[in-house]
Amino acid sequence: MTAGVLFVVAGYLLLVGSALGQSIDEVYQRARKEGRVAIYAPLSAKTEDVVFPAFRKRFPGITIEHVDATSDKLVARVITEARGGKVFGDVFGGTHVYLQQLKEQNLLVDISLPEAAAYPAGMKGSYWVATDTEYFVAGWNTSRVKKGEEPKQFEDFADPKWNKRLAAEPRDFQMLMGLAKYKYQSDDKAIELFKKIAANSPEFHRGHSQLIELLAAGQADVCVTCYGHHFPPRVKLGSPLQMMFSEGVGHVGGTVTVLKDSPHPNAALLWARWLISEEGQKIYAQAGETPAHPKVEPVEKSRPAKVYFLAVEDGKDYPKYQKLWREIFQIR
Repeated sequence: MTAGVLFVVAGYLLLVGSALGQSIDEVYQRARKEGRVAIYAPLSAKTEDVVFPAFRKRFPGITIEHVDATSDKLVARVITEARGGKVFGDVFGGTHVYLQQLKEQNLLVDISLPEAAAYPAGMKGSYWVATDTEYFVAGWNTSRVKKGEEPKQFEDFADPKWNKRLAAEPRDFQMLMGLAKYKYQSDDKAIELFKKIAANSPEFHRGHSQLIELLAAGQADVCVTCYGHHFPPRVKLGSPLQMMFSEGVGHVGGTVTVLKDSPHPNAALLWARWLISEEGQKIYAQAGETPAHPKVEPVEKSRPAKVYFLAVEDGKDYPKYQKLWREIFQIR
């Protein structure tokens, strides 16, 4: 083999010579010989409907095999397959928490993709690059919140007028964490605020998709921990919803990484590079996602003006804030 070709050495993918300096189209020529890419990632139906066809059109002859499940189940599958001595997946997508589990099992490849150079430090690591971001925001049903009483910041939800009018997702401790670390720089101040919010007896609903639908149906006046990207498509369909654009908590939503001993290494590299490129990220935006690429804006405005963005290294503090969140809201 010549320089610039992918080798599999001692179970690792090594990018040799000028491979990473080659264009995506040059990688495509090698990927065509493999003919397929197996993607292990939890993706929305719209993302599948928009992104996959765009990839197939851009790279004819590459079949996509998508294994869709929750991130924890996908992690378990990857680990089980690796222990069985047979790797079926090429790339993995999920939040950094799940990637870390695979990294600890030595199942991911350290790889520096050329397209990742455009991303800031918090959007990439030695073995992953962010594909999209998510924003925890507040929002309300405009038919149930009167003109002039709309909340302008999270502190407003401490007002007793919101008693029994709030809804939230029971697992969204990131909201507490973001405000504690990056708005107040104080756990005590954030805890004090959320205790006041807890006193207003918010109703918890598991699943952000369910939460936004309940809000749209008027079964709650206000959502304290909705996803920003859930508002625009429903507003377009006529739902009486309004997002609070003033502030929110952000984190890396999805990522892409290459699995060790990938059976289609060139196709894996092709998918990963295209997905994080400006071209691929624009397609991601068309699917209703909020792209991670700093030069690609979402199609619909879903980023709050002020973002308290959780860094990847904040992951080590997740257990602490999960515990605090459950204690504050008495979630079992």
